[in-house]
Amino acid sequence: MSLDGFIAGPDGEADWIIMDPSFDFGALFQQFDTFLMGRRTFEAARQGGTDTMAGMQTIVFSRTLRQSDYPKVTVTGNLVETISPLKEKPGKDIWLFGGGGLFRSMLDAGLVDTVEVAVVPVLLSQGVPLLPAGARSSSFQLTEHKVLPTGIVLLSYAVPAAKS
Repeated sequence: MSLDGFIAGPDGEADWIIMDPSFDFGALFQQFDTFLMGRRTFEAARQGGTDTMAGMQTIVFSRTLRQSDYPKVTVTGNLVETISPLKEKPGKDIWLFGGGGLFRSMLDAGLVDTVEVAVVPVLLSQGVPLLPAGARSSSFQLTEHKVLPTGIVLLSYAVPAAKS
C-alpha cells in the first residue's frame, strides 16, 4: 500500500509499486496453498494474463461472475461458508490478494488472523483504500517488520481473536 493507505490508484493502476530485487517472491508464494481475490482484482489479474497461481487453489468472491465461465478457479459469493472450512483444513496459509472490500468483509466476519502489508514510499492522495470504512477493530500486535533497500517497509501484525 502507499504511505497514505491506498492499494491502487483511482483507476486501479499499480504502476507506482516499486519492485525491490531483494524481496524473495518465490519464498512468499511457498507459504500459501490458497489464493483469495475479489472480482475486480481477479479481472485485473486476468488482464495481466493469468487467472490462477501455480500450485494454489484460487477462489474468487463475486456476485456477478459465473462459475461456468472460469473452470480453473472457484467462484463464490459465500464468504463465511467458504473461508471457515478452509481455515480448519490442514495445509499452508491462505492469502487474500488485493480486494479492500473483501478484506473489510473478512475482517468484520472474524476471518483474518494476520495482516501483512508492504508500505511503498509514495503518496497517491487518492485511489482504492487498503480498507474501506467499516467497524473499528481492536489493536493489532506487530509480529515482524523489515525495511528493504528501496525504502519499502514490510509489516506483519497478528489480529486479535474475535470476542464471543
